[in-house]
Amino acid sequence: MLFNSIDFAIFIPIVFVIYWFVVNKNLKFQNLFVVMASYFFYGCWDWRFLFLILFSTIIDYFVGFRLTKEVNKTKRKALLWLSIIVNLGFLGVFKYYNFFIDNFITVFSFFSIRLNANSLDIILPVGISFYTFQTLSYTIDVYKRKIKPTNDFIAFSAFVSFFPQLVAGPIEKATNLLPQFYKKRTFEYSKAVDGLRQILWGLIKKVVIADNCARYVNEIFLHSNYYSGSTLLLGAVLFAFQIYGDFSGYSDIAIGTSRLFGFNLKQNFAFPYFSRDIAEFWRRWHISLTTWFKDYLYIPLGGSRGSIWMKIRNVFIIFIVSGVWHGANWTFVIWGVLNAIYFLPLLITNENRVNRNMVAEGRHFPSTVEFLNILKTFGLTLLGWIFFRADDVQHALHYIARVTSPSLFTLPKFLKMGGVYTTLILICIFVLIEWKGRDQQYAIAKFAFKRTKLVRWSFYLFLGFILFYYGDFNKTEFIYFAF
Repeated sequence: MLFNSIDFAIFIPIVFVIYWFVVNKNLKFQNLFVVMASYFFYGCWDWRFLFLILFSTIIDYFVGFRLTKEVNKTKRKALLWLSIIVNLGFLGVFKYYNFFIDNFITVFSFFSIRLNANSLDIILPVGISFYTFQTLSYTIDVYKRKIKPTNDFIAFSAFVSFFPQLVAGPIEKATNLLPQFYKKRTFEYSKAVDGLRQILWGLIKKVVIADNCARYVNEIFLHSNYYSGSTLLLGAVLFAFQIYGDFSGYSDIAIGTSRLFGFNLKQNFAFPYFSRDIAEFWRRWHISLTTWFKDYLYIPLGGSRGSIWMKIRNVFIIFIVSGVWHGANWTFVIWGVLNAIYFLPLLITNENRVNRNMVAEGRHFPSTVEFLNILKTFGLTLLGWIFFRADDVQHALHYIARVTSPSLFTLPKFLKMGGVYTTLILICIFVLIEWKGRDQQYAIAKFAFKRTKLVRWSFYLFLGFILFYYGDFNKTEFIYFAF
């Protein structure tokens, strides 16, 4: 079930009414209803994969329960590894098995050794990279005694399968989301209105920005041989806004929907394209995944402690693993390596934590230096996005070669340039609103405050017009469903 579908528009009011007016008297019933709604939501894609979520839930609940009673260090580690192997095993089979088999065969073919290994004809379960990491965070935190294991299987099941963020995040840690299922929740009008406002902004990002960009991005990348360097550069820029609008839009809708039901999820995007260096970008892009890797991989490896070579090693590991997490393709590996290379100069010069405040704080406009740094960071990110979007490494390299050819200095030519110009105008309006609200959790979070009712409703009507007039409601899937 897609957030940008009629199905979801029908699903949400029904769930909302039952949640607040039918099962609200009993916390266990309310949590059980969340589980049922979440399983129905996920089952609309493929009900068979519900057994994966259920199995992962049972394993991690059992491991957490046993860890609280076990004092033997060896047995505790065995329990932890049981959870890790089961969860990462799912990922390995469904997401990476064919990738490794194909590359294994290729390597041996160089030595004239022919292997007969069959690939698997399987579908990647939607959201598997997200909910496996979420359950792993629970097991690891229980093992490290950062959180007490739960005795409430229904609450834990709701934490694992919570439908707003089940498919594409944010990846919530057990320390934040799980305790919210223990407490009685009361309806708050202001929180619900704020949730609707964030859902509106998320839909603008998805169906107006991302899906309009997607029309031209798909065409340009598919037929990149036939376009000039300037047109390919335009395609890369449009993809940058497509992936941002698509993924951060999903996060906004997920967070806003959660607030309708009395839950608070962590911010997942903090205006990353206003970053002044690549370190700041990664503190603002897909925050939940970046934080997960930092807490459960980077810091255990030693983080920024130790020799400079250990720091470099850790940076490359974290970015390469992040690339592999996104997909079983060498393009994602190179994307990770590129970001590691971008990050290294900041790490070596100890400047990776310089830009921790908001850009142009207290000012309407950035300084010339800030503006140039934003452009530089966006340009570096753009190069990485070409690898991220390309079909394979050869496609990416050919794309970049044409972008850097003399045809870069010609005017972009595209059959539907009228539509492209309209999309660029929409992007400019979008960027201005994002810039104005860059100090908030989402761009229009505080717009309703300190403004008259006439101004407030005029703005919402303007957004509504943009949404329904320019929005693409062809039920386009979110990009991160593939990961």
